[in-house]
Amino acid sequence: MNCFFVSDLHGKISRYESLFSQIREEKPAAVFLGGDLFPSFGSLIEGDFLDDFLAKGFLQLKDDLRQDYPKVFLILGNDDGRAGEERLIDWMNEEIWSYIHGKSVEFGPYTVYGYSYVPPTPFLNKDWERYDISRFVDPGCIPPEEGWHSVDEPRNLIEHATIQKDLTALTEGKDLSKAILLFHTPPYQTALDRAALDGKMIDHVPLDVHVGSIAVKDFIMKHQPLITLHGHVHESASITGSWLEKLGETVAISAAHDGKDLALVRFDPDDPQEITRELI
Repeated sequence: MNCFFVSDLHGKISRYESLFSQIREEKPAAVFLGGDLFPSFGSLIEGDFLDDFLAKGFLQLKDDLRQDYPKVFLILGNDDGRAGEERLIDWMNEEIWSYIHGKSVEFGPYTVYGYSYVPPTPFLNKDWERYDISRFVDPGCIPPEEGWHSVDEPRNLIEHATIQKDLTALTEGKDLSKAILLFHTPPYQTALDRAALDGKMIDHVPLDVHVGSIAVKDFIMKHQPLITLHGHVHESASITGSWLEKLGETVAISAAHDGKDLALVRFDPDDPQEITRELI
């Protein structure tokens, strides 16, 4: 069961064209898109990109491949405006993808979960940021309620929400032994969340070079899902030399990439040890 995983394409047409070409050629069973799909946060062209390029591209693939068209699972990332979420949901009527943030869907014998939020960052775009396990914010980062949102959300809800609480609500009581979790954030203090912050300080306090989620790391270690998919930290693989990490029995994979190419991960959930990543 060949599956594709990509993330952080940031609206780059050449990356999407490479992805579409590989889907046509290899006809994977499923394609997972891990967020940061649009050109830029809050951009006026996001809607045009979504309707006139992204949806049309997948519609054309569906027409071309017919019964070989893959299952497509996607979430948004912290660089995507949440204002585009409604359009993504509307396009589900055409059966070209499943938008799965905060949801679970069946995929053969597997269950796929989606989750977009990342811990607080230094950036002002806050649609997809949550406190992690508490209201602590790393030096240099901006609290989620103090930045810019493209969709209104009550301040008191933002202040009291955490990634930890969300993941508990999403998976409580579920058997995750055959679960594939599509995250945007990577787990904390792994080879997948290493940022280029070496030697940088705020008010004489050194910055943590690991910027992933403690809640996601704790969740993986406790529940041991089959496979977790991540993005967000583009440079991590270049710094650590690794885009895959074994966390107990869970295989955690990143498709984030800091170059111009498409980083295409191929994996088989029937054999989670057989994973490749190719720059195209």
